Amino acid sequence: MSDRGLALARSKMQAEGVAPAAIETFTRFYHLLESGETGLVREADVDPLTDLPRHADLAVPDTDAQAALARTAIIKLNGGLGTSMGMDKAKSLLTVRDDARGEEGGALTFLDVIVRQVRAAREATGARLPLVLMNSFRTRDDTLAALAPYDDLAVDGLPLDFLQNREPKLRADTLEPVEWPADPTLEWCPPGHGDLYPALHASGVVRALLDAGFRYASVSNSDNLGAAPDGAIAAWFAASGAPYAAEMCLKSPADVKGGQLVVRKSDGRIVQRETAQTHPDDVDLSLDPTVHRYFHTNNLWFDLEALAAELDRTGGVLELPLIRNEKTVDPTDASSPAVVQIESAMGAAVAVFEGATAIEVGRERFLPVKTTSDLLLMRSDVYELTDDYRLVAQVDAPLVKLSTTYKQIAGFDARFAQGAPSLRAASSLTVEGDWTFGARVRAEGDAVLADAGEAATVPDGATVTADGVQP
Repeated sequence: MSDRGLALARSKMQAEGVAPAAIETFTRFYHLLESGETGLVREADVDPLTDLPRHADLAVPDTDAQAALARTAIIKLNGGLGTSMGMDKAKSLLTVRDDARGEEGGALTFLDVIVRQVRAAREATGARLPLVLMNSFRTRDDTLAALAPYDDLAVDGLPLDFLQNREPKLRADTLEPVEWPADPTLEWCPPGHGDLYPALHASGVVRALLDAGFRYASVSNSDNLGAAPDGAIAAWFAASGAPYAAEMCLKSPADVKGGQLVVRKSDGRIVQRETAQTHPDDVDLSLDPTVHRYFHTNNLWFDLEALAAELDRTGGVLELPLIRNEKTVDPTDASSPAVVQIESAMGAAVAVFEGATAIEVGRERFLPVKTTSDLLLMRSDVYELTDDYRLVAQVDAPLVKLSTTYKQIAGFDARFAQGAPSLRAASSLTVEGDWTFGARVRAEGDAVLADAGEAATVPDGATVTADGVQP
């Protein structure tokens, strides 16, 4: 059964022109899948990561920071469609802030902010600082069209993007590629962020960067606007001599998801454990900040020479752990056939590179937007946009919880058409049911809007407290 499934999957990928490195990576994971490999990392087999150097403690001369950035490239993972928010285009094209400054003012998308962070760093340091996106087939056209007005962005000899691979979803009962004539695009899925490595190998981007004089790369998700170019970290990484480094944050009560680095007891190597690789019996302990103090930001640093050597040695097929992701072929239809998606995490490469390291960074380096609750926070007055296009928190960020009414971006935008409420005086905001917010609304303390049983409105200028709406 599995031999047939693998043969069908390989043929399907070859017919669609998927890169050979991606097909071989899929083949490796398929064999792990059929052998019953779960990819689980048990708590009993690891120790917590401790005693990391701190970004806040770095004392880097400006000349060293500038020299390191001059040899650094910025790579952003931009393959996500934001389907969980009801989007059908690149998530990075979602409006995240308004900017009233100068002729370039107006609504800014994630992509706009990223580009302007890079341009600001170039202006401040003189670095060429190329920006290269890993797009998917479904995000590439819209993204490149959005970048077209930035005619100063491209660096000679380097592409603006390269393509993420794709792979077939497998029927859970047969491990054969699923067929879904109602929408054949749903027969395919992205291979997870671990696809960065075969995609880099297939595209030749690493070699192009080295040939252009770059030695280091900073890699992060396009929905994390905290991962702006940083000369101090670049200089620390260059001086470390490490082939690879991960940025880690101290946990807060809001950190209920995300990967973490742990130390494997069997050999003392640092390895990554994703949420999907955590056994149900170990979840509570893995999230306990007194045991595992850090979570993974998915901000990575690479020595491009070390990366190129490993990609050449393996043909782009790095030995990353399998992540088995069980879903339905149509994510919006729970009755559609159950499928298995073979995935991997790019941060798992920490175990591949001998001498890999990590650094503790502040919360300002981790500002992801995974839900509309996150988006409301980013659009609010909790954050201010600096002249170099960094989002800086003015107070401790409150915990925002919106009901499912706000899950889709269309419904969310309709209910906040007058702008986000002021959240600077709030420690949390919980919205139950269906509320439309007027202009100049303010939240204070542990603000709560209980379900009114029908659509309701928060009037212009009102304050929301623990007792609901106050005039």
